[in-house]
Amino acid sequence: QVQLVESGGGLVQPGGSLRLSCAVSGLPFSTATMSWYRQAAGKTRELVAIITWLDSDTRYTDSVRGRFTISRDNDKSTVYLQMNRLRPEDTAMYYCYAVESQRTYWGQGTQVTVSS
Repeated sequence: QVQLVESGGGLVQPGGSLRLSCAVSGLPFSTATMSWYRQAAGKTRELVAIITWLDSDTRYTDSVRGRFTISRDNDKSTVYLQMNRLRPEDTAMYYCYAVESQRTYWGQGTQVTVSS
Protein backbone atom coordinates (compact mmCIF):
# COMPACT_ATOMS: atom_id res chain seq x y z
CA GLN A 1 0.00 0.00 0.00
CA VAL A 2 1.41 3.34 -1.06
CA GLN A 3 1.40 6.09 1.55
CA LEU A 4 2.47 9.72 1.36
CA VAL A 5 2.40 11.39 4.77
CA GLU A 6 2.98 15.14 5.00
CA SER A 7 4.03 16.98 8.12
CA GLY A 8 5.45 20.32 9.19
CA GLY A 9 2.56 22.65 8.49
CA GLY A 10 1.29 25.20 10.97
CA LEU A 11 0.73 28.85 11.73
CA VAL A 12 3.58 31.25 11.02
CA GLN A 13 3.93 35.03 10.86
CA PRO A 14 4.66 36.79 7.57
CA GLY A 15 8.37 36.61 6.82
CA GLY A 16 8.75 33.39 8.75
CA SER A 17 9.81 29.92 7.63
CA LEU A 18 8.46 26.40 7.65
CA ARG A 19 9.82 23.08 6.44
CA LEU A 20 7.36 20.55 5.10
CA SER A 21 8.19 16.86 4.90
CA CYS A 22 6.56 14.05 2.96
CA ALA A 23 7.46 10.52 3.98
CA VAL A 24 6.77 7.97 1.25
CA SER A 25 6.31 4.23 1.59
CA GLY A 26 5.12 1.42 -0.63
CA LEU A 27 6.81 2.50 -3.87
CA PRO A 28 10.39 2.75 -5.18
CA PHE A 29 11.04 6.31 -4.06
CA SER A 30 14.34 6.72 -5.91
CA THR A 31 12.55 6.48 -9.29
CA ALA A 32 9.60 8.68 -8.36
CA THR A 33 9.26 12.26 -9.51
CA MET A 34 8.00 14.21 -6.52
CA SER A 35 6.04 17.44 -6.34
CA TRP A 36 4.38 19.78 -3.90
CA TYR A 37 1.00 21.28 -4.75
CA ARG A 38 -1.13 23.69 -2.79
CA GLN A 39 -4.77 24.65 -2.71
CA ALA A 40 -6.04 27.81 -1.10
CA ALA A 41 -9.67 28.16 -0.01
CA GLY A 42 -11.88 28.71 -3.04
CA LYS A 43 -9.05 28.24 -5.52
CA THR A 44 -7.84 25.44 -7.75
CA ARG A 45 -4.91 23.26 -6.77
CA GLU A 46 -1.60 24.54 -8.19
CA LEU A 47 1.84 23.08 -8.66
CA VAL A 48 4.39 24.68 -6.35
CA ALA A 49 7.59 22.75 -6.98
CA ILE A 50 8.81 19.56 -8.61
CA ILE A 51 11.96 17.47 -8.29
CA THR A 52 12.78 14.73 -10.77
CA TRP A 53 14.10 11.32 -9.88
CA LEU A 54 16.81 11.06 -12.54
CA ASP A 55 18.98 14.09 -11.74
CA SER A 56 17.01 15.87 -9.00
CA ASP A 57 16.28 18.70 -11.41
CA THR A 58 13.92 21.22 -9.81
CA ARG A 59 11.26 23.60 -11.06
CA TYR A 60 9.16 26.20 -9.23
CA THR A 61 6.10 28.25 -9.88
CA ASP A 62 6.99 31.92 -10.31
CA SER A 63 5.41 33.10 -7.07
CA VAL A 64 7.70 30.94 -4.88
CA ARG A 65 10.94 30.89 -6.86
CA GLY A 66 13.77 32.20 -4.71
CA ARG A 67 11.81 31.66 -1.48
CA PHE A 68 11.01 27.93 -1.53
CA THR A 69 13.38 24.99 -2.02
CA ILE A 70 12.37 21.42 -2.82
CA SER A 71 14.77 18.61 -1.99
CA ARG A 72 14.74 14.86 -1.54
CA ASP A 73 16.51 12.24 0.56
CA ASN A 74 16.32 8.92 -1.24
CA ASP A 75 17.75 7.07 1.76
CA LYS A 76 14.85 8.29 3.89
CA SER A 77 12.23 8.16 1.09
CA THR A 78 11.32 11.71 1.98
CA VAL A 79 10.80 14.91 0.03
CA TYR A 80 11.02 18.33 1.65
CA LEU A 81 9.80 21.83 0.96
CA GLN A 82 11.74 24.57 2.72
CA MET A 83 9.60 27.71 2.71
CA ASN A 84 11.23 31.04 3.59
CA ARG A 85 9.96 34.61 3.61
CA LEU A 86 6.40 33.35 3.81
CA ARG A 87 3.56 35.62 2.75
CA PRO A 88 -0.14 35.60 3.63
CA GLU A 89 -0.86 34.50 0.06
CA ASP A 90 1.10 31.30 0.71
CA THR A 91 -1.71 30.19 3.03
CA ALA A 92 -3.07 26.91 1.69
CA MET A 93 -3.29 23.18 2.16
CA TYR A 94 -0.04 21.72 0.83
CA TYR A 95 -0.05 18.29 -0.81
CA CYS A 96 2.71 15.88 -1.69
CA TYR A 97 2.39 14.17 -5.10
CA ALA A 98 4.31 11.24 -6.55
CA VAL A 99 4.60 9.88 -10.07
CA GLU A 100 6.27 6.51 -10.45
CA SER A 101 5.96 4.10 -13.38
CA GLN A 102 3.12 6.27 -14.75
CA ARG A 103 1.10 5.85 -11.55
CA THR A 104 0.19 8.84 -9.43
CA TYR A 105 -0.32 9.23 -5.70
CA TRP A 106 -1.42 12.03 -3.38
CA GLY A 107 -0.85 12.68 0.29
CA GLN A 108 -3.57 13.88 2.64
CA GLY A 109 -2.17 17.40 2.93
CA THR A 110 -0.82 19.67 5.64
CA GLN A 111 -2.19 23.13 6.37
CA VAL A 112 0.05 26.19 6.19
CA THR A 113 -1.35 29.47 7.51
CA VAL A 114 0.63 32.69 7.24
CA SER A 115 -0.89 35.38 9.44
CA SER A 116 0.05 37.94 12.03
